[in-house]
Amino acid sequence: MLFHQSLFLGIRTFAVVPVLVLALSSPWGTGHRGELFVAWSAYDPSLRTRIAALSPTVSPDEARRVADTAYMTGRELHREWRVAWLPGIQNFLVNTGRRKGGLCFQWATELLIRLDALKLQTLDLHWAESGPNTGAEHNVIVVTAKGQPFGEGILLDLWRYSGALVWTHVGMDPDYRWMENKSEIARRLGRTQDIASKQIPSATKSN
Repeated sequence: MLFHQSLFLGIRTFAVVPVLVLALSSPWGTGHRGELFVAWSAYDPSLRTRIAALSPTVSPDEARRVADTAYMTGRELHREWRVAWLPGIQNFLVNTGRRKGGLCFQWATELLIRLDALKLQTLDLHWAESGPNTGAEHNVIVVTAKGQPFGEGILLDLWRYSGALVWTHVGMDPDYRWMENKSEIARRLGRTQDIASKQIPSATKSN
């Protein structure tokens, strides 16, 4: 995402944090867009419950581990990458060589690697993108029950709130329209040994 666009998004999203707090009490599956949630700890019961509720076949323990891993990944990378409080500012710092990570595809890749390492048996991971091949491209990870369609999943986004874990139903995001990219998830996981816990090479994407 271009710097001025990202900066605007960062200002706008941080301005609606109180709305997210209120959203935690809203019913799931109302059919309306605009539901966005933040996990406030590694033990967030709402996220664990939503993941487990994807299907009766989902292991509650796997739901717990996914929620915990996603939350802790955000916290750890926030410290490691010295993340600025606005994503647009972090984008600028990364693109000018002042930070080693913090673009959206870097957050998504690191999260994917760590979730894949859990060797999940009842959950599938998906690479999601919005606005591909544009200056506004954004990437997140979506989790579904094993064999479940992408459109029924829950998205996990670490970039939007600078390392805080944002989540919602993939079809209820108020800011983005998501599509699955199966080839990209295969490519990212194929490079796991080279990029796990390391700086991801520079790319033309700005976020």
